[in-house]
Amino acid sequence: MLLKRIIALMLFAGLAFACKSWEEVVEPEARKESRSIENFGNNWEFRRLENLKEKGTGWEKVNIPHSVKIEPLVVNDQWQGTALYRKTFEVSNLNDHKWFIHFEGVMQEAQVTINGFLVKTHKGGFLPFTVDATPFLEEGENNIEVEVKNVDDPTIPPGKALGELDFNMYGGIYRNVHLIKKNKVYITDAVNAAVEGGGGIYFHTATATKKVATGKLTVHVQNGSQREQSIKLQYSLLTRDGDINRFYSSSRGPGHAVVEAGETASLSLNFKIENPLLWSVDEPNLYTLTVDILADDKLVDTQSLKVGLREIALSGEAFFLNGEELFINGTNRHQEYPYIGYALSDEAQYRDAYKIKQAGFNFVRLSHYPHATAFLKACDELGLLVMNAIPGWQFFEEGEFEENAIRDIREMAKRDRNHPSVVFWENSLNESGMTEEFMERANEVLKAELPYPDTFTAGWIDHPSYDLFIPARQHAKPPLYWNGYNTPNRPLLIAEYGDWEYYAHNAGFNQTLYSDLQEEERSSRKLRSTGEAGLLQQALNYQEAFNSNLKGKQTIGHANWLIFDYNRGYANDLEASGISDIFRIPKFSFFFYRSQKSPGEGEFKEPMVFIASYWTPRSTTSVKVFSNTQEVALYLNGELIDQRTPEINEISYELPHPPFIFNLDRYVPGTLKAVGIIDGEEVATHVVRTPRAPAGIQLAVDYSQKIISPNSPDMFFVYAMIVDEEGTVVPTANQRIAFSLGDDAKNARIIGGKVVKAEAGIATILIRTERFSGSLNVRATAEGLGEQTIEIRNP
Repeated sequence: MLLKRIIALMLFAGLAFACKSWEEVVEPEARKESRSIENFGNNWEFRRLENLKEKGTGWEKVNIPHSVKIEPLVVNDQWQGTALYRKTFEVSNLNDHKWFIHFEGVMQEAQVTINGFLVKTHKGGFLPFTVDATPFLEEGENNIEVEVKNVDDPTIPPGKALGELDFNMYGGIYRNVHLIKKNKVYITDAVNAAVEGGGGIYFHTATATKKVATGKLTVHVQNGSQREQSIKLQYSLLTRDGDINRFYSSSRGPGHAVVEAGETASLSLNFKIENPLLWSVDEPNLYTLTVDILADDKLVDTQSLKVGLREIALSGEAFFLNGEELFINGTNRHQEYPYIGYALSDEAQYRDAYKIKQAGFNFVRLSHYPHATAFLKACDELGLLVMNAIPGWQFFEEGEFEENAIRDIREMAKRDRNHPSVVFWENSLNESGMTEEFMERANEVLKAELPYPDTFTAGWIDHPSYDLFIPARQHAKPPLYWNGYNTPNRPLLIAEYGDWEYYAHNAGFNQTLYSDLQEEERSSRKLRSTGEAGLLQQALNYQEAFNSNLKGKQTIGHANWLIFDYNRGYANDLEASGISDIFRIPKFSFFFYRSQKSPGEGEFKEPMVFIASYWTPRSTTSVKVFSNTQEVALYLNGELIDQRTPEINEISYELPHPPFIFNLDRYVPGTLKAVGIIDGEEVATHVVRTPRAPAGIQLAVDYSQKIISPNSPDMFFVYAMIVDEEGTVVPTANQRIAFSLGDDAKNARIIGGKVVKAEAGIATILIRTERFSGSLNVRATAEGLGEQTIEIRNP
């Protein structure tokens, strides 16, 4: 008993709250000067090497993020090859600091040369790497060159040749680059340090209730100076409202170490916070963690990041968040944009996450590779659970490929372990024939990197080393699919559903050569131009599969396939099973999913109602309405048709909110109005009008609650809707619309073509800005529709 008390005292020694000594030791100005992080993405020169025997012709000035080539909307022959990036930059006070260049993502092999010296070769396009540039720099002007190869390489996961792959991998320095200046005693980069279970900053919450949260912070420090250093760790957790908890080490307690020159040390402090603000999907409270490192009582490095206090757990039949059971309702996402591929801004990443949350989901599976850090930060902020994944799809080889896959597991864990949104780790190569040895090793490696009991691994094979089984629905046979799954103590999450089982469910995994293709009318792959009947069919498929999935006793959740349409390496068309199209325009299915989110207080919890009809002479008179209300009243031209409760049948009885069906006697043109009712009160309305002849254009900008970046490149959609005289979108309109930018467009351009054919009444352009300030005018014209201009301005 005495020994246990001593250990407990040791664990929480050095734990303290607000006190004067914190400010006495660390002054605000010293914290600002301890390190600098500069956007290193501007003012590069770039060229493609079309012929590897030649050095190409001419250089193009570009800013990062950047894609090696602007592709067409449907990518039939994606560019692959070698490209060069180069830049001149200056450094000063070289001898007093350490200099690092951090690349968030380069697709997919990079060779970095500084001042003529080869500094680093990195293989892998989805995870970051850091270059210690210090030994190669000169005082004043310096030159950096990055050779980027994006070619088929079976040693680099996912390994499969692009022409056989179910997604595209777009070349270039497509994620952010930063120049980081540090003192010679500094916090390491977690990936670069390559310390098992450590490196960089590791913040972990052990327990979290409304009364108290406990956990541990571990920080890895490098003494790059020429002498021994007495190093201390101290940190604070700051709420959005300004409440602060502070923790610091003493000279003899935890969080302190004497470190020899050239050596490293891992410093740890525990925390205990009374009445914490917990992170959850409905209240994603975040703290600002600020870590300070002192050497001989002088601040030498500081780093801040957002963290969340939350507790997760798994049983054989349920997932728990902060002690409460939560059913996981999610989707899959590819990180692709039209034309530019993977080269998204941080703001564009946020807008995607916002749309996923807006659709009613509480979870997203990253398909089939690690997505950008900015996307994970958005999930943290918005309250989306995440299943992270290493790169993989229907490919496995022993040897170098396998070793690189294991490396990806380590680096994914190190990069993303501090995100409260990440709850599952797919350390499994999707739909790939992995060996027994690889699966066991993959799980051992991840558990060594994340050595806590709430590290949950996920694999598509039902192997005992995985904590969570994540098959696709089509991996089982109809009609039961996974409803009869009963492996003891291993929960199941259906990682994909709603597409392949309706398209070619007897084809197994073969995406290109399959038999017994389902008739076109049954497919979930529906472009918006398919029309009302096709969009209704897609929504029906998702409804049927959703309802079926809920019958499984060990099913803790599911993720539909998928949120946005995308391109595939092997296909000559868009994969159109997204509930929104590639331009992020919702289909009917989007509103089905939104209706499955129960109403409540606050954003993303609003009562909603949606009429899944264009109400034209070709429309069905069996009108389907999606709503999360108790009753819906439907009116036609002001007259009440009926007021109904949801339609309960064999494909809806498990749903949280089944659709409403109104069977009209005949079609009458005019206005349909649906009114959602809760406890007798009208709480939501949706109106659909029969479209008439096209008469004009309306323009809209997609902000999705994120302003256009004033400091760095950004990209966003502008929609031109072809409308009738009453402002109703005409879903059959397909005119060509010409777009142009006003004279104020000094740092903006249209990507992918300035004349666009409308699809289902909407033509979309993608605009890239380098630095946005003031306003930007976008003009759209079409023959017979006149001209419309919209002024784009940040709020």
